[in-house]
Amino acid sequence: MKLRILLSSVVALASLTLFAKADPLAVGASAPDVTAIDQDGKSISFKDVYAKGPTLVYFYPKADTPGCTKEGCSIRDSWEDLKKAGIQVLGVSEDPADAQKAFAEKYKFPHTLIADADGKVAAAFQVTMKGTRTSRQSFLVKDGKVVWTMLKASTDTQAKDVLTAYEALPKK
Repeated sequence: MKLRILLSSVVALASLTLFAKADPLAVGASAPDVTAIDQDGKSISFKDVYAKGPTLVYFYPKADTPGCTKEGCSIRDSWEDLKKAGIQVLGVSEDPADAQKAFAEKYKFPHTLIADADGKVAAAFQVTMKGTRTSRQSFLVKDGKVVWTMLKASTDTQAKDVLTAYEALPKK
């Protein structure tokens, strides 16, 4: 009987953990001041990146999978337009740095990929989890604030969606 109660408790706790839904950061929220490593094992301070200009932080479930590849290639293929707009890009998944590096090299991504193996970046952005992986969500940060979100980010049109949103922002 005690074993059955213990097992029921463990299953209930695991379900809460695997299917937990927090509300991701909303427009107007302060962008998280978090540090993580990139595909080269270099420490990246998100606050330092934000200070250089508008920043797209996009989360994807797993490197080198079909949807995530389309999303990254969308950004790669529109890189000149993103640069012209002054937008920096950080792609984040829970893959380790070596998997991120292989992914970036295979598809010639010009942007930084973050290895969020411990999930602290996703937690800071309050990204929804799908099982044990992050959902495909995007955040545009400007002047240290979240100015746009896409909580069901696209794959093929990610860069276009970001550019459209950025162009619609009020200009100072």
